[in-house]
Amino acid sequence: MASESTQNGEQRRHQEVGHKSLLQSDALYQYILETSVYPREPEAMKELREVTAKHPWNLMTTSADEGQFLGMLLKLVNAKNTMEIGVYTGYSLLATALALPDDGKILAMDINRENYELGLPVIEKAGVAHKIDFREGPALPVLDKLLEDEKNHGSFDFIFVDADKDNYLNYHKRLLDLVKMGGLIAYDNTLWNGSVVAPPDAPMRKYIRYYRDFVIELNKALAADERIEICQLPVGDGVTLCRRIK
Repeated sequence: MASESTQNGEQRRHQEVGHKSLLQSDALYQYILETSVYPREPEAMKELREVTAKHPWNLMTTSADEGQFLGMLLKLVNAKNTMEIGVYTGYSLLATALALPDDGKILAMDINRENYELGLPVIEKAGVAHKIDFREGPALPVLDKLLEDEKNHGSFDFIFVDADKDNYLNYHKRLLDLVKMGGLIAYDNTLWNGSVVAPPDAPMRKYIRYYRDFVIELNKALAADERIEICQLPVGDGVTLCRRIK
């Protein structure tokens, strides 16, 4: 039987900000964080993670391991013109801004400017705020406006979506015209706390249950979409990469 101190340690890890790992072993997740993520986490991202920890909705933040993954991915695809739908306090936004070249751009959208401004001083101190064009409000009207101008079609290298799950398919319809051929769209939370394989009558939090069917519908639609290649990864709460091929 595990000692009381070990059990308390496991409990603390579950409460960690951005803890969305689907690994069955918390100790293994902690090993990944302490061995590979935290030692290489930029100081600004660490500071923003700590700022976010004090916010009552801190579970909404991108996990540290996913932030590291996004930064590596952006560099691998040489992204320059990017978009982010759903910003919260800006942890994934900062990861993107740090990974982009100095003349890189991020069109960032969120319905809550107050949360974004919580992390903005850290972003400014990191010297990357000039890369961000923040728009407050729903994303769909912004996307529709972009689509009205032909020059925006196929102009984005990378798009990260971490927002209202009931609109993911609406976003997808529009984003496929905005991302370039060979470009990537990344959808976050596609395993939705593991609820995608839970029985419908399984106990789960109200917001998990509400969005569960939307996430399942998205996953089925992406798997059937011949315009993209996909790769679903158990990073964070599940992230699905979509590479446009048509």
